[in-house]
Amino acid sequence: MTKDGITMTVSRYTVCLILMLTISLTGCAAIRDSTRAEVPPRHSINEFRDQRFAEVADPWEGFNRSMYRFNYYFDKYLLLPVVNSYEFVAPVFVQERISGFYNNLGEVRNLTNSLFQLKGMESVTTLGRFVTNSTLGLGGLFDPATSFGLERHNQDFGKTLGYWGADSGPYLVLPVFGPSSLRDTGGLVVDSGIRYGILAAIDPFGSTGNSLAINSGINTMEVVDARHQQSFRYYESGYPFEYYMVRFFNHQKREIESGKPLPEKSDKAAILSPP
Repeated sequence: MTKDGITMTVSRYTVCLILMLTISLTGCAAIRDSTRAEVPPRHSINEFRDQRFAEVADPWEGFNRSMYRFNYYFDKYLLLPVVNSYEFVAPVFVQERISGFYNNLGEVRNLTNSLFQLKGMESVTTLGRFVTNSTLGLGGLFDPATSFGLERHNQDFGKTLGYWGADSGPYLVLPVFGPSSLRDTGGLVVDSGIRYGILAAIDPFGSTGNSLAINSGINTMEVVDARHQQSFRYYESGYPFEYYMVRFFNHQKREIESGKPLPEKSDKAAILSPP
């Protein structure tokens, strides 16, 4: 091949290579532009928080966050080890009987608040449950009332206040008790006062001479059982805004239980899905 032929061949290869590179780079640029157009806009944490959870009044957020962290450490290092030990030692059958006993005690609170709300049929049903389970159910160890069609109605004085129109008030995280509100905190105080007033009047262990010790043991075990029945674990939701999520759903749950409808904008899927 002559020198001119070699030069012409090289020139053709060079032109083809340049054309291929040009086409490739143009295609990459088009793909990059298309991909860039599909990237969703960024949102700040504050914007997300304000859009999703703004309707819950939380003027004491600093205090509430401190209590939330305190409850986490109390739960992790004190309460949960006791609960885990209890679940390890006690057979499931025993755990169910103990839970039934405390659930039956709770019927007293359910009954008084059903009466406060003037719910006649609910009050009759709750009274029937308490009498049935206290007698045939051996003090609540068993639950024949449910088999008889007597449905449980969970009530408390916080719900009673909401039923009669009282606003929930600011969000409040209580030590040990957890998420609450100003209204529900007042309700907790009233319910506790009624319960201990009834126990003081009856004094079922007065004849033993160890009434204080027995009542303290029953109350301590009640705390353990209540935590045993609650599956929630702090900071295990996998959700980066857990404080706001717990606050929001606690508020909505209590509003619904008080007879108030859930707002349409409070859609669960929208809350749990980041923007």
